[in-house]
Amino acid sequence: MDSLTQFVLGAAVSTALLGKTLGPRRAALVGGVLGTLPDLDVFLPFDDPVDSFVLHRGATHSLFIQALAAPVFGEVLRRLFKPLRDKRLLVWLTVYLCFATHALIDAMTVYGTRLFWPLSPDPVGIGSVFIIDPLYTLPLLGVVVWALLRSTWSPGLARGTVAALVVSTGYLGLSVLLQAHMESRARTIFAGAGLAPDRVFAIAAPLNTVLWKVIGLENGRYHNLYLSFLDGDTPPVIYTHDRGGDMLGCLEGNPAFAKLDWFSRGYFRAEHVGEHIVVSDLRMGLTPAYAFRFAIAKRNGAGFEPIVPERDMTYRRTSEGDADWLLARVGGQPSLRRAEADAAGALGSFSAGLAGRAC
Repeated sequence: MDSLTQFVLGAAVSTALLGKTLGPRRAALVGGVLGTLPDLDVFLPFDDPVDSFVLHRGATHSLFIQALAAPVFGEVLRRLFKPLRDKRLLVWLTVYLCFATHALIDAMTVYGTRLFWPLSPDPVGIGSVFIIDPLYTLPLLGVVVWALLRSTWSPGLARGTVAALVVSTGYLGLSVLLQAHMESRARTIFAGAGLAPDRVFAIAAPLNTVLWKVIGLENGRYHNLYLSFLDGDTPPVIYTHDRGGDMLGCLEGNPAFAKLDWFSRGYFRAEHVGEHIVVSDLRMGLTPAYAFRFAIAKRNGAGFEPIVPERDMTYRRTSEGDADWLLARVGGQPSLRRAEADAAGALGSFSAGLAGRAC
């Protein structure tokens, strides 16, 4: 999630637990700082952009490592603030919850978080909320501003803080139910079009949980559906794209591709861009301007050789007309996305599979 959300979540947790002892203003500030600390891993040096992409939200976001770190930071707080010196267990618990809630809400986004590192290296990425979601953040922001404006504790602030945490957490739970509903609806739509994707994944659209991008993944192609809870009876448009299976033979043994395949859970596509092969994570961003695109191989004679990965910036993050299209779809209005118009209903021939292809 975004830094503001992480700050106000940590601040709300700390206010609820330490506000009476430490005072709401100081408790909120302490919690806000603790709530942002796990993201300091962005300053760790990585060998290349792919490593930076797939290894972010690693050890600092692990619930196990956070449990080991909580007593260390807790003892620092006990020495800094005299009212906390006889509250060891409460302080340790507060620190741990500020860290852990950061990791847990990151896991609700599609990017993923390695919650169980080192026991499991795989990231948990539910995708039921976007990285910025005002409906989640605003209740927490309101109560944190309240706490920052007060120097003394009050029963009203206590009730408000608990209410904000309950409402925001309930919203996350609701988002998971909404996601499951959209995936079920998408399977029905795909079946009606004669399609049977191997996997279906619904991802919350930017800033809301009303509109969802649903990816139907097959071997040689993938289908995009954009479904709103406000849709009427007009059948939604299915956009079908090639996944670039004919290039995978060129990427055998390519370490960057192996990392991207693992991290994206198979939701990727490969394409030729000039002399390079570029691999995109299908889950983040919109076709073709995905947020994470990496050039990982370059033509060498008749084939391709691995290169030090580079971010590919061929496309802008948004295409012309996307803002109007997004607003129309959030409102349930039928609208053709201009950037994918050529793929609308295009159920023709694509690569049949994703293995054993020649360069």
